[in-house]
Amino acid sequence: MIPDDIHSLAERLGSRLRERGWSCATAESCTGGGIALGITSIAGSSDYMQGGIVAYSNEIKQSMLSVSPATLDSVGAVSEQCAREMASGVRNALGTDVGISSTGIAGPGGATARKPVGLVYIAVSTPEANEVRELRLSGDRQHVMQESARMALELALSIIGDGAEAPETE
Repeated sequence: MIPDDIHSLAERLGSRLRERGWSCATAESCTGGGIALGITSIAGSSDYMQGGIVAYSNEIKQSMLSVSPATLDSVGAVSEQCAREMASGVRNALGTDVGISSTGIAGPGGATARKPVGLVYIAVSTPEANEVRELRLSGDRQHVMQESARMALELALSIIGDGAEAPETE
């Protein structure tokens, strides 16, 4: 079941994409396809949603999304740079106008002192912008995943001109 707020955001995003004649794609790690699920829960989303790549491994991030090995070696998969490269990489790989990405640590494991559970980076790439937001979320794995998806949709709307505020971290 798609939460109402995610469904509503996805509807608004779909309307904006249709108005602009744009298409979108997702590149997801910590959200595991949740952003794409929200978008495709809208009837008629095949008009603008081209596809998504769930890239959990660094190998997939590199081979399918063109994330630089240097990025992964120097700052890691959970980083602003990786999120930016994932968003632009999926946009290029699937030939869309908008790429939306997420990478982070949903928990309960996988954290380090520098990268705690709830650290997530979301990014949106368009012909006009390539924006990244760092999120510091609390809660269980499901909450981190859903909040990340919700905030990624909000960021996409703010960038393509919905007038919504960019997401704030908790």
